[in-house]
Amino acid sequence: MNTAPIKRGLPAMHPGELLREDIIPALDKSKTEIAKLLGISRRSLYDILDEKQPVTVAMALRLGKLVGNGPVLWLNLQRNYDLERAQKALSAEIEAIPTLHAAATLT
Repeated sequence: MNTAPIKRGLPAMHPGELLREDIIPALDKSKTEIAKLLGISRRSLYDILDEKQPVTVAMALRLGKLVGNGPVLWLNLQRNYDLERAQKALSAEIEAIPTLHAAATLT
């Protein structure tokens, strides 16, 4: 069984990039107003937009409600981003770990 990740050519996107480049400009509201609508500080929003902080479950709920697409997209973006970064950072260590297989049982 092949467990290698599928490569699609593009690196995983931090959710802050989507917010910064597409969502906030389309909403036609200031970042200060967006932060207020989300119930968070401007600093928290700017940290996400600058890709310095992850989108947490609570933030995904807030963003999903604000833009009407639910939390799953935001969580998936963050998960894929984190996974790709960890795979790059830990590739040598992960490669050294053997893959074990359960012994077949006789029936």
